[in-house]
Amino acid sequence: MGSILVLGGAGYIGSHTVYELIDAGEDVVIVDNLLTGFKEAVHPKARFYQGDIRDRAFMDSVFEKEDIDGVIHFAASSQVGESMKEPLKYYSNNLCGTEVLLESMVAHGIDKIVFSSTAATYGEPESIPILETDRTLPTNCYGETKLSMEKMFHWTSVAHNLRYVSLRYFNACGAHPNGKIGEAHNPETHLIPLILQVPNHQREYISIFGTDYDTKDGTCVRDYIHVNDLAQAHILAMNYLRNGGKSDIFNLGNGVGFTVKEVVETAREVTGHPIPAKEEARRAGDPSTLIASSGRAKGILGWKPQYADLKVIIETAWKWHQVHPHGYKAD
Repeated sequence: MGSILVLGGAGYIGSHTVYELIDAGEDVVIVDNLLTGFKEAVHPKARFYQGDIRDRAFMDSVFEKEDIDGVIHFAASSQVGESMKEPLKYYSNNLCGTEVLLESMVAHGIDKIVFSSTAATYGEPESIPILETDRTLPTNCYGETKLSMEKMFHWTSVAHNLRYVSLRYFNACGAHPNGKIGEAHNPETHLIPLILQVPNHQREYISIFGTDYDTKDGTCVRDYIHVNDLAQAHILAMNYLRNGGKSDIFNLGNGVGFTVKEVVETAREVTGHPIPAKEEARRAGDPSTLIASSGRAKGILGWKPQYADLKVIIETAWKWHQVHPHGYKAD
């Protein structure tokens, strides 16, 4: 069996997936342009190529040098706010990059791809939990480009017998229990690392945007999934394709959801720090509740999340952030 090519394998979810693949005995090749990824996050046993998926000659050279069996695609810009300010950047990286990638895959006869999509493809949910059959109407450019990428896979599969799995999920969180890799974004926009900046003496308080939502404590409810559980889902999806599975789309969610206040309170418990919170006005475009159903992923792929407990998730994140307060950059 050939190698697995992980695009964006120096990024947050990509690097954790590489570690899990190598633990499972896979031979792994990484492509990353290091615009948002980190060389320090690359597993020492993986073969690393620095380059951009929009560069056809570069992608062709990787496929020619390596015996690639399948591709796992994390190489996309992924910040909702930035996508609304710089939509063309998102079309360039996410759509143009995927188009070049697929051209190269088709030319080299590589017919399996697992795609890191997003539950932002649904937009404002009509019902909770969100099902794969629910209508897709993204409310931001990021979600729109990911949905367009899914459609590109579909039509490529019709024409060229490509088989794909698209995984739609919300909030990746936590860090590898070995403490070697974790979450590092600049700027940081994710709730759990922002909360942990308070006990790490990098900010004085955490802001809670909106306390008047129709939820149990008035704050937004979100789906938080440990990054290693997401990594396992991508590996299961690749094995599903290797075993002849047909193209499909799966949601990944914890099925419960946690409020912002619950996340803050759990972080206080884990860190032993009071973590002052400042209640502020709602942000535009924040739905009150986002929870995805992952019944199909569990039934068809055999996905069994190991880190469903919010306290355990935050403990792994805190272990990483205490030792790496500035991510992979030296203090």
